[in-house]
Amino acid sequence: MESNGTIRIAIQKSGRLSEGSLALLHQMGLEFETYQDRLFARCRNMPIDLIFLRDDDIPEYVQDGVADLGVVGSNVLDERRSEVARLLPLDFGYCSLSIAAPEREAYRSVSDLDGKRIATSYPQMLRRYLKQQGVSVKTVLLKGCVEIAPALKVADAICDLVATGSTLRTNRLRVLDTVSQCQAILIGQKRPTSKKKRDIVERLLIRAKGVQEARKFKYIMFNAPIEALEPIKKLVPGCKSPTVIPLAEPGFIAVHSMVLEEMFWEVVEKIRECGGRDILVSPVEKFIR
Repeated sequence: MESNGTIRIAIQKSGRLSEGSLALLHQMGLEFETYQDRLFARCRNMPIDLIFLRDDDIPEYVQDGVADLGVVGSNVLDERRSEVARLLPLDFGYCSLSIAAPEREAYRSVSDLDGKRIATSYPQMLRRYLKQQGVSVKTVLLKGCVEIAPALKVADAICDLVATGSTLRTNRLRVLDTVSQCQAILIGQKRPTSKKKRDIVERLLIRAKGVQEARKFKYIMFNAPIEALEPIKKLVPGCKSPTVIPLAEPGFIAVHSMVLEEMFWEVVEKIRECGGRDILVSPVEKFIR
């Protein structure tokens, strides 16, 4: 396998994190091509190689120094407890590891499963959680299709990843409790690396954080009467202060600023109460503090 350079990044070949990982790397400015069943790609504009692996294998590749960085679900890290550094939560790939039981059964809490069988692909996380709850069960280890275990009488309940809950509903299961909240994590090696590698990793972290920060904000532009400037500055302070531009029409200004996505609609309503009009909103692609 011919190498392009200094850093190798391991990402999921296929699965729930694959699309988000590729999108993040492209947003970070990495230029590369991917094709179906491809296991290796070289970046055209940075000394970086990408390797495409099974999700479960990524922590070991990083731990053993085959890869310098990896994108993996926190559920895999918590299950395997590999010796890697958790560099940055990535705010995608959200799901929960949950305990679920058939709707027809009378189970109402995890304590009702004491002495029962639970099928799971995450035995260590389940064991640690049930120990905290003082519940003892028989663990049935399955590598896939965990949700059908109760219907096949293989287990009384399951412990599996839940994103939308549609698979549980299809199999007539309901959640009893949540073991862990999970998301994609950028991981790296714990042992010291060369300065050249550290410099590239630091550049990539700055880029990843810039993409991540941008998702929290909207860029807003609007016109307002100049006498409304003071209350408007309190509504949209931006990073330091909003950009204010006089309009050709006397007595009016154009205001440009950043607004947190979670507060956006409340802020827009108050801007209108202050006389703000002609409001334009744009997504923020990158935001470097």
